[in-house]
Amino acid sequence: MTYTDEDITLLKSFLVAHGQEHLLAHWDELSSDQQDDLYRDIQSVDLENHLKSFQRCMQKELSAPEKEDNLQPLPLDACESVFISNKINERWTNIGLKEISEGKVALLLMAGGQGTRLGVPYPKGMYNVGLQSGKCLYQIQAERVRKQEQLAAQMYGSSESIRWYIMTSEHTKKATVDYFKSNGWFGLSEENIIFFEQEMIPCISLEGKILMDSKSSIARAPGGNGDLYRSMKNEGVLQDMLKKGIRSVHCYCVDNILVKVPDPLFIGCCLDRQSDCGAKVVSKAYPTEAVGVICECNGNWKVVEYSEISSETAHMTDSEGKLLFSQGNICNHYFTTSFLTKVIEDKESELIHHVAKKKIPTINGSGERIVPDKINGIKMEKFVFDVFQFSEKFTVLEVARNEEFSPLKNPSGAPKCSPETCLEDLSNQHKRWIIRAGGTFKNEGLCEISPLLSSNGENLEDLVRDKFFSLPLHLEVSKNGYHNGHISTNGLHSKL
Repeated sequence: MTYTDEDITLLKSFLVAHGQEHLLAHWDELSSDQQDDLYRDIQSVDLENHLKSFQRCMQKELSAPEKEDNLQPLPLDACESVFISNKINERWTNIGLKEISEGKVALLLMAGGQGTRLGVPYPKGMYNVGLQSGKCLYQIQAERVRKQEQLAAQMYGSSESIRWYIMTSEHTKKATVDYFKSNGWFGLSEENIIFFEQEMIPCISLEGKILMDSKSSIARAPGGNGDLYRSMKNEGVLQDMLKKGIRSVHCYCVDNILVKVPDPLFIGCCLDRQSDCGAKVVSKAYPTEAVGVICECNGNWKVVEYSEISSETAHMTDSEGKLLFSQGNICNHYFTTSFLTKVIEDKESELIHHVAKKKIPTINGSGERIVPDKINGIKMEKFVFDVFQFSEKFTVLEVARNEEFSPLKNPSGAPKCSPETCLEDLSNQHKRWIIRAGGTFKNEGLCEISPLLSSNGENLEDLVRDKFFSLPLHLEVSKNGYHNGHISTNGLHSKL
């Protein structure tokens, strides 16, 4: 028992004052241990601030939508592109590699999602889309990290390790940590991989009542990827970054199989422009594509959801016929640690939760747990890009969709964002790399290149120039050099 009778009396009075007395409706039915659990659960909630946040986000939900007249395309001086100049791209890449070599770069991975939508009972990062190597998303990303450390060391003589911060949820942390451990941290140093947990916040009914998951526990849900900033403070992540001398932070989501991590070109671009915040974008495939768009709104940077833009506005073009609102957000961002410090210490409280109306399992008046057949409450979420508004020097970098964006969101068989589309996109990318380096394919099939061999198509010429390849092909790195890792037939042929 962690409380006195007086404590319970005070708690009841506090809950009554805030209209939440139902949280103790079944108190007398609980065992001593269950009462302990419920008391601690309620005490862990900053009730006043949580209810204020609920009121704020509901007011925003009920208020008139942002006038489209207030939405403006991004100014040209905020926009860069990888399509403009190979020479500039190379300069940016060298700047980024230098930053890596000096130990000033960290990765910030948002990996709290479960594989429920994919139909698997484990974290999404552990998913294998069907690669010949059997590698999952985590391993692919870990090997890309190792490769960037190697490239930085080759260019500048030596290199510090890249710090990798991985945000999980209470449902995914143990499985994720155990998976990394059982796989030898995928060749990285254990001390440079830091796991921290995203907070779970109470779900609220449409009437403003905190929902109960059971008689002795509150119903909770992750607070969205924008809860990252509060979790960074509470879990000591920001303090660790500052202690380690990190300056540049590359932030991304786990489900993008084509993500470049860390991307020295992106880091170098933002450093060269002295930006405190940056975002990668891809050009929208068509005007009404279901993707958030980065634009300017009342003098601030903002991501506007596709549902918030009318078809008329979505189809607007400039004098050259290009879409005015074309910068599709892919959740791939750059932050300086000074910017993160400002956000976390001074601005986080200004972030307003977004409303996600859901069917949330809860208990009825009799204490029976039910799964509702209609929307009964909301989960309050913040988005990682909500902090763009606080940037004093913002940079948007346009990149190629087929080189950098292929998210895994839907189960096998879905027409897009599925394991099959991710596998195809990665295979096609690796084929392009081989063709660009002077190789030729004899037939159709899958192609896979280990990130430890090449992370962006670099250093392939000596291996593939003037050679024919039979597919499927898997190029891997061994202790003795390069080999066709999982190919039982002779996949590599000299060109006649």
